[in-house]
Amino acid sequence: MAATTSVVGVAEAPLLDKRWLAFAFGIYTVFYLWVRWYEGVYGWSAGLDAFAPEFEKYWMNFLYTEIVLEVTTASLLWGYLWRTRDRNLDALAPREELRRNMTHLIWLVAYAWAIYWGASYFTEQDGTWHQTIVRDTDFTPSHIIEFYLSYPIYIITGYAAMIYAHTRLPYFDYRKKGLSLPYLITVVGPFMILPNVGLNEWGHTFWFMEELFVAPLHYGFVFFGWFALSILGLLLQVFASFANLMGRELCGESVYRGGDAATWPE
Repeated sequence: MAATTSVVGVAEAPLLDKRWLAFAFGIYTVFYLWVRWYEGVYGWSAGLDAFAPEFEKYWMNFLYTEIVLEVTTASLLWGYLWRTRDRNLDALAPREELRRNMTHLIWLVAYAWAIYWGASYFTEQDGTWHQTIVRDTDFTPSHIIEFYLSYPIYIITGYAAMIYAHTRLPYFDYRKKGLSLPYLITVVGPFMILPNVGLNEWGHTFWFMEELFVAPLHYGFVFFGWFALSILGLLLQVFASFANLMGRELCGESVYRGGDAATWPE
């Protein structure tokens, strides 16, 4: 009776916490909708002349603020995930391991959603902006949002996901297996887009050129962006981490009513 009650009690807690999934999706959506509103209001009214006082007020202060917040957020989030790491993964119960796998998937959804906003939406928008407005500074309103806001946000999210996986899931245990190569490529490749911004701005300073993504100056963005395709290899590892959790230890005795222990799947 006690065993059955225990199994039922544990089963009441969902393995996938949909509240965190909704939060992960919603926080980026709401924030970036606000950012897009801000850009729409102050991009044309205060963002066309880099030497105007209103540009300093609405855009350079925006830049300074976001950099401070990004460094602070990365330090606190990565530091928290590392300090609270599981130091005894060998004792992890199967159900808890599966729950953590589900949480890991939420981290990956957040990373993918953040990459969409940064490397797709605001990147495409930047090309349109500069085909319309001739840049007079490297810190245009579009760049302040694209390069120095949306890119760091997906970088922070990606590394947080990698830290979570390597410190809380036995399959990715960094102490026994080192670092996952697909994971490294998945987060380091898109991260390298940010340093490539330096080359991009240097090129645009010396050459007046069309804002076309096929321009040779932009090849670095494409090359490092393609690294995100390694998510396919990472998902294979994620599915493998699920594979050994689908046996009797996870499902519990009550699932196999009417059969004896000899008929339970291994």
